[in-house]
Amino acid sequence: MAALLNFLFSLFFLLEATTASASAGWLSAHATFYGANQNPSTLGGACGYDNTVHAGFGINTAALSGALFRGGEACGACFLLACDAKADPKWCLRRTSVLVTATNFCPPNNHGGWCDPPRHHFDMSLPAFSLLARLGPEGIIPVIYKRVSCARRGGVRFTLKGQQNFNLVMISNVGGSGDVKAAWMRGSRTRTWVPMHRNWGANWQTTIDFRNQALSFRVVLVDGKTLEFSNVAPRGWSFGQTFASRLQFH
Repeated sequence: MAALLNFLFSLFFLLEATTASASAGWLSAHATFYGANQNPSTLGGACGYDNTVHAGFGINTAALSGALFRGGEACGACFLLACDAKADPKWCLRRTSVLVTATNFCPPNNHGGWCDPPRHHFDMSLPAFSLLARLGPEGIIPVIYKRVSCARRGGVRFTLKGQQNFNLVMISNVGGSGDVKAAWMRGSRTRTWVPMHRNWGANWQTTIDFRNQALSFRVVLVDGKTLEFSNVAPRGWSFGQTFASRLQFH
């Protein structure tokens, strides 16, 4: 009887996942893992996060194929993944899912690799991958996924990098859609918002000298939500410091 109940429960989960895939925005992709011998908090990669725990994302992260990465615009976005047990009942762990944050880019090899366009692929941290599947000899599984809102603890964080009149700001711990579309910066002696340009990943830059000024930021997410963060960094800030705001996207 117990075996029959387990079978019926598994069948229900598969039918539920298949229905969700067709009707609730779930899409098909594949997933692998990387960084097996690395501290998973250091897998910031192409998004430029120095440490994913410090950035507010934890260790459940993933590198995205180009079709999902969108030239770095997807950095900080959240995805809910489940292993497609119907397609791979041998290696998938049933009735499990994992929420991952996009922190890296999975480059194509242009020879039919999993990250070649137009494929949707997640190269996950090992801890995240292990929540979905057993570690088999091939290390690749079919998954279903969908974009979800990011829930973050505390406010949006701004890490000040650069030097002199080159300001490089890493924006992290972003809630809501999680992915930043545009950003502006303003000093306490500056009358107007200065547009910033994406340098790489989650790092935004200006060439205006903002030293010895309190700093404010305006951030727009891909979904259009906008917040202004007033006087986040005090006048005496220095490069290398991180400042957490009191505001968060929801």
